[in-house]
Amino acid sequence: MKKTFKPKDLHLKVYVEDTDFQGFIYHANYIKFFERARSEFLEYNNISQKKLRDENLAFVVKRIETNFLSPGRLGDALSVKSLIEKKSNARIIFNQQIVDLNDSRELCNALVEVCLINIKSKKPKPLPDDLLLLLNEEN
Repeated sequence: MKKTFKPKDLHLKVYVEDTDFQGFIYHANYIKFFERARSEFLEYNNISQKKLRDENLAFVVKRIETNFLSPGRLGDALSVKSLIEKKSNARIIFNQQIVDLNDSRELCNALVEVCLINIKSKKPKPLPDDLLLLLNEEN
């Protein structure tokens, strides 16, 4: 069985700025919600993206597969749920989904492969030690 790590869910509310002219969540905003949950996971675990950038390191999305299942609407309360799988010391996979908290509908899900790279060389680098320790912990 693959080892996974379950971070804290991110709760969001859908505002006008998140929707298209029909009042549905604009499709690109689901990607932003997934990104926000990944960033919150790092921040919650004291992994500073600013500090990494100061060291010429950055997380990049290598691959993303997205399934749009049901439209979210203006005013909805959402939960972004994630499961993280360590693929190597330089790659992690986020299996993410967005669920409507009012009726438990799954609106969207994605598989997101993330790597850490050196900004200047564009070459992969090992994940920060704190993150590796976290992903190797028994849950």
